[in-house]
Amino acid sequence: MAALREDLGRARLVTLLGPGGAGKTRLSQETAEAAAHVWTDGVWLAELAPVDDPDTVPEAVLTALGARETVLRGAGAEELRATDRTAADPLVRLTEHCAPRSMLLLLDNCEHVIGGAAALADQLLSHCPRLTILATSREPLGVPGEFVRPVDPLPDPMALRLLAERGAAARPGFRTDADEATAAACAEICRRLDGLPLAIELAAARLRMLTPRQIADRLDDRFRLLTNGSRTVLPRQQTLRAVVDWSWDLLDAAERAVLRRLSVFAGGCSLAAAEEVCALPAGPGGPAVDSLDVAALLGSLVDKSLVVAAPGDDGEMRYRLLETVGEYAAERLAEAGEREAVERRHLVHFRELARITGPRVRGSGQREAIAVLQREYENLRTALRHAVTARDEHEALCIVLSMAWYWMLRDLRSDAGQWSASVAALGPDPFAAPGVRAPALLEHPIDRPPPMDDDQLAEARRGAALLQLAGVDDAISTWSSPEGKERLRIIADTYRPGMPQTCRLPGTLWLFANMIAGDEDRLNTVLDETVRASRVHGGEWELGSALHTRANIRSNSPERVADARADADESLEIYTRLGDDWGAAEALAARGEANERAGRFLAALDDYREAVEYARKIGAQSQAALLRARYAGSLIELERLPEAEAILRDVIENGRHLSHEALPMARMHLAFVLGLQGQVDEARQQTHLVREDFKDRDVAIFGGFVHGVLAWLDNLDGDHVSALSNALTALESAREPLSMMVAPQMPSAYVTAMAQAIAGFEGADAARDAVRLLGFQERLLPQGHVPTVMERRNWALTEQAARDRLGDGAVYTAAYEQGGGLTFDEATALAETYRRAHSSP
Repeated sequence: MAALREDLGRARLVTLLGPGGAGKTRLSQETAEAAAHVWTDGVWLAELAPVDDPDTVPEAVLTALGARETVLRGAGAEELRATDRTAADPLVRLTEHCAPRSMLLLLDNCEHVIGGAAALADQLLSHCPRLTILATSREPLGVPGEFVRPVDPLPDPMALRLLAERGAAARPGFRTDADEATAAACAEICRRLDGLPLAIELAAARLRMLTPRQIADRLDDRFRLLTNGSRTVLPRQQTLRAVVDWSWDLLDAAERAVLRRLSVFAGGCSLAAAEEVCALPAGPGGPAVDSLDVAALLGSLVDKSLVVAAPGDDGEMRYRLLETVGEYAAERLAEAGEREAVERRHLVHFRELARITGPRVRGSGQREAIAVLQREYENLRTALRHAVTARDEHEALCIVLSMAWYWMLRDLRSDAGQWSASVAALGPDPFAAPGVRAPALLEHPIDRPPPMDDDQLAEARRGAALLQLAGVDDAISTWSSPEGKERLRIIADTYRPGMPQTCRLPGTLWLFANMIAGDEDRLNTVLDETVRASRVHGGEWELGSALHTRANIRSNSPERVADARADADESLEIYTRLGDDWGAAEALAARGEANERAGRFLAALDDYREAVEYARKIGAQSQAALLRARYAGSLIELERLPEAEAILRDVIENGRHLSHEALPMARMHLAFVLGLQGQVDEARQQTHLVREDFKDRDVAIFGGFVHGVLAWLDNLDGDHVSALSNALTALESAREPLSMMVAPQMPSAYVTAMAQAIAGFEGADAARDAVRLLGFQERLLPQGHVPTVMERRNWALTEQAARDRLGDGAVYTAAYEQGGGLTFDEATALAETYRRAHSSP
């Protein structure tokens, strides 16, 4: 209101502009009442809603000024009534009356007589120097000197306050914050009703018979729900449908056509998209609309407050419909029989946007491409939904394959999995038994617009199926069953190492099938051949990807750490030359991991720090959070525990909605820090939170880590029986083929935990058996392994406890050497014997 009063102080014509139900009338009248003292001859209201002919606007205003019941404040009505009513021109009489006076004239609801209202305002302002006009309209009057004040939807706090006030009037005692569920439902009501006061008031009236959640759940049918408003307002404001009907009826045929077609967009659209989607030839539903005419029609709809225009993050204007207008327009689209045709144009436009932009997410145009796909993400999802609903397999596959890398980069694994599964269901299973060998294909299925030929369609189907492997670590047991192992075999046999399509997404995901199968020799062959083939068939980006992937795998083997660093260095050079920030971050992370494995923790810190900077450049928050957790891991190894703790707590606090890897890794590292600092209870709490996060998922490797940490904490607490149980469970997981490839040092760590637990029991025999397990664990260590700080401490504690008990160094040495000859089964049987012997009955 204060801003509007300022407007009236510097402009003689102010138009409150906004959609129906935005509260323009109330705002204008309340502002006029508050500022009435400024105009010595009063504030006058002319309600134009009943006027149906623009030519009669002057007469309607004249009548309003001469009728005492319409005056807000002021004098002169009697004088006007005494004026000669036989004058030929009402506008002349009105001008003569207003010319000598200081007055504010409110012209309410001008949009349906916009021409007449504009002519009247122009005439009066030209001849009445002390007159000010405050108009309300759904489009500007277009008069020189007009100052337009948009009346935006209410912000969330004000919308909630209005709902609370009107709700309490309808149902005494009602509160929007009564409980968490009520607060959430009320917020949803205000958001979905676009913060429009009239719509919120209509919803509040329904609180007499419905709960907020029932109202929110019924807003998909809002035009049936929101009826029966106040009987004292105009009929067009008594129901939500009447409000929108009023605006619709004021449009010409071409404007209606564009408005209803805009309803297919989700999250708004650019001008180019509107021009392509909204242009259609003449049909039974409406007139022809040429793409060249869409901009002007769109501008008209913006002027009439039916389309919201605002600059996007790229500086270009974007256009969207308020949800209420969008639902209304969608109904009109269906009535016109145009839905199928318009949805098809929308699908084709955004399929091409995805097909062209998707590959640009890799390389120098990465940031711009990410911004485009992020900006249009809801439209892309809508287009994909249309393709799946129409069972258009070619179109759906094209979008899925085009979006694959964006999903991976933005950590949208859930979307990748769900959409690839939906699209895969449209055609036959490409990996059904007995399996079919894929031919070598140089061309990618999305290199050309659909339709695809038979070979490309088959390859696209394989690509969609491979995308489902992206989340494979969430369901390792799926691949452990006989059926799962057979499917893995078929997938692994579909391609031969070094084929062109295995160098690029989604074919590169074929690597995971070989990894899960646990055949390390074949995995190394696949990695080497992928690098070789990328040098021949792929581009530089594909080579950088193959190198950093191989570096990640090589880092798991201490004897190959130097090779891993060399791969990471070459990958980093490629990515930085291409300007690919994501790739540079991944290459640095791979080198950081190799440096960690070699015990070069200061160098690892430098790598992770620089990697975080690259990730932040492209807004890859999940990647940055994971890298920060890894950075903290290196700080732990340097025993800079307070620094590590601060970073990990920040990652946890701000990363709850991010990567499926960052949060559990941060919690696990924080548990290490807390345990090393003696805060065992909080360390255990963090570990249990990891288990809670993954209670509905089968993450075999991570599950083993959790049990390993719990075993360590149990030993710190002196609960050696529980420590043995957790260590045995962790050891079983660590011996899985995939676990042995990813973390070959973990069996040794879990055996050390078992030795530490047994050393905690009384007697020389327990001490001797603990030493035997220490001897066994040394044999398990990969050659060149650099022990972690936790491994070093556990070893030292166990050794000291055993030596203190045994006393004789020869006895210790003999037991240690004997342990080197144990088998896995003998070692686990030994631990199990102590667990059972010391368990409570």
